[in-house]
Formats: sequence, structure tokens, C-alpha cells
Amino acid sequence: MADSDEGKMGIWMTSALVVGTVIGAGIFMLPVSLAPLGPNALWAWPISGIGILCIAFALAQVSRLGGDGIQANIEREFGPTVAFLVAWSFWFSNWVAGASLAVGAAAALSFIGAPFNASQSVVPLAVLCVVVLTIVNAFGVRAAGGLSILTVAIKVLPLLAVVWLFAERGSGPAPFEQLAPTPITFANVAAATALTFYALTGFENATAPVGKVRDAERTLPRAIFRGTLFVVILYMAAGTAILLLLPAEVIVNSPAPYADVLVSRWGNFAASLAALTIAVSAFGCLNGLILGTGELTYSLALRGDLPASLAKTRGAGTPVLAQVIVAILMILLLLANSSRATASLFTFIILLSAAGILPLYAVGALAAWKANPNIGSRLIVGVALVFVLFAAYGVGLEANLWCLVLLGAGLAIRAVMHRLNSRGGSIPLGEAIPAAPPGSSA
Repeated sequence: MADSDEGKMGIWMTSALVVGTVIGAGIFMLPVSLAPLGPNALWAWPISGIGILCIAFALAQVSRLGGDGIQANIEREFGPTVAFLVAWSFWFSNWVAGASLAVGAAAALSFIGAPFNASQSVVPLAVLCVVVLTIVNAFGVRAAGGLSILTVAIKVLPLLAVVWLFAERGSGPAPFEQLAPTPITFANVAAATALTFYALTGFENATAPVGKVRDAERTLPRAIFRGTLFVVILYMAAGTAILLLLPAEVIVNSPAPYADVLVSRWGNFAASLAALTIAVSAFGCLNGLILGTGELTYSLALRGDLPASLAKTRGAGTPVLAQVIVAILMILLLLANSSRATASLFTFIILLSAAGILPLYAVGALAAWKANPNIGSRLIVGVALVFVLFAAYGVGLEANLWCLVLLGAGLAIRAVMHRLNSRGGSIPLGEAIPAAPPGSSA
């Protein structure tokens, strides 16, 4: 049909979604955690960069199987139960991460000054971010994709500015700052790698939209790998530069290390501008997470794993109700985090979100291994699998155990929903799922 691609995302919007959901608020605060690890951080960036690129390659290979969403593509290779577990862990990882991004956007605005810097304003501003972006996503994937292009263009500016200052100092007489004198050990490198790994996640959200990417078999692999490669190069340069432009003790005590670097060269106006850019960065990343999580909710509902009402769409196939449910979950987590008694929860959910994305990376790599027998491809996928194990070690036992608990809860919810949906006469899976199983006549 001539209009079959109407309302779908092309290569630029899909690439912007990849870049936009990786570059969030985390990279701008990451130096605070990395600075005490000294030279271990310099090892962590190339390790996590290579690992993430191998994982991106694997998911790009899986995306060649079709544009019906990551759950459908995994299901083709490993069946519905494994596909559900992957989509479920991806789903809870996303909305948990979304809550932290909303707070990141609100906290960055507090650096600008009144009225954003009141201690009581962070949570209301975070909730407002979720509400506004849910409304944007309700207009369809092209609205969300257009916003991704705009925010990507803004959010790379402070990273590029720090790289510029790094090159400027390197060409002048002033020496670089000394790194913290922390010994290089396996445990320290693993800890640093876990931090840099989390900062590079997010590209997988481009695999979530169900049937909403134009020429998906070509567009998705190109957008996923090229977009991730761009971010890895930018992060390695900016992440290394920031550690060598400020003393370690300054970074550790800084609420905004990138702003501190810019203010030292260009004054307070640059710091305020950087804070605004960081807020935009978190805002843009949250936009991609709401899009991806809404699509995952829709995909799960199509298969009867969640209430069938969440599979209802409007306009160009936009799952508005699914997006609203995701927004409510994020807002509830934000409100829970506003209590001083649950302050420690916020730190933990970052690790839980990282643990939740690992099943997708592992099973996605195994699916790529199965789908592509080429020796070179399998070598890259093998590196991806090794890195997933290394990342799981870095995330820690507690977060991994909670991830297993949530996977078990997901299986229980799925069993209940299948029973209820079968009694309620829900949409037959053969009609609901766009992708026909391998070997069917569709």
C-alpha cells in the first residue's frame, strides 16, 4: 500500500531514538563515582565500550528477523516463554530507569535557580516531566522521534565542549590533573565497568516498537549499531577528559562536574547553560524510555501476558493506555522515593535496572548466535556473552537476586493473565501478533 509507511520512523528518527535513550543524566554525574577509582576508570571505558558494541551488533542481527518488536524476534528463536521473560525484564528495567531520569531532569533544573531550586520542587518537576512526555508519546512514534532528534542535537553540546577543552589543554603548557592513586585490580575494574556499562545502556529501546519502523530489517540494524558506536566514541572521549581536567577531590564533591569544567573556562553563564542542557538530556532520554516501555507493554498485552485492554491503540497504532500505565508506575516510584525513609531505594533501583536489562542482552546474543552461523559474527557475539557475565558480576549479587524474584513474579502474573484472558475471550494470538511464527503460511 502506498501509505503503509505513514506514521513510521525512518533512519534518522530511529538513530536519534538510539542515541537519545543512551545519553541521559547518568553520564553527567558518572565522574563523581568514577573519580575515586582512578586509572581503573580508564580501563573501564574501552572494556564497556567494546562489550556494548558487541551486544549492539547482536541485537542488530536479531532485528534483521523483522520489525515486530524484540519479543516477537526472540520468540521466533526460543519460543514464547523465553521471549516473555526477556520482554518482562526489559519492561521493568525501563520504567524503573525512567523514574531516575525524571529526577535527574528535575535536579539539573535546580542548578538554574528559582523557582526550580526549592527542595520540595524536585519530585513535582519529575512527575511533570513524566506527564508531559506521556502526552507527547500519545501523538505517535513520529512525535516522540521528532523530539528525540531535537534533544540529541542539544544534549551532545556539553560533552563536545569538554572534549574541546581537553584538546585545548593538551596542546598547551598546562599539565593534565592527576588521577586518584587507586590500585588497578580486577574488582576495581569490574566496579568501574559496571558504572560505565549502565551509562551506555538504552540503545535496545529501538527494538521495542512493534511494526512502527520503516523498512525495519535494514533501518534497525543500521540505527542500532551506528548510533551506539557514536555514543561509545563520544563517551570514551568526554568521560576520560573530565577525569583529567579536574582534580579527583573536586570531582568527588561536585554536584555537576561538567558544569564545573565549563565554568572554569567560560564563566557562570556556561554552567547554567550546561545545567539546562543536562536537564534536556535527561528529558530526551526519558522520552525514549516512555516510548520503548509503552511498546513493550503493548507487545506483552498482544500475547495475553498483560490485560488485553493494554493492546488497544489509536491513530497510527499508538498504545495510549499502555503508555499511561507506564507513566503511573514511574510516578508511583517517584512518590515512594520522595519519602526520607525510602531514600536508599533510589540508589538500589539503578542497579536493579542494570540487572534487568542483562537477560535481554544475554538472550539477544544467543538468538544472534543461532540465527547467524558466520564465524566472524559468532566471535563478536561470544565477546558480547562474556561481557554480559562480567557486567552481571559488577552489578552485584543483591540486584541480580531481586531480578530473579521479579522474573518469577512475572511468570506468575503471566499464568494468571493467560487464564483470565482465555476466559474473557481476548483477541486470539494469531490475530493480535503481527509476526507469524516461522513456517506458517502467513
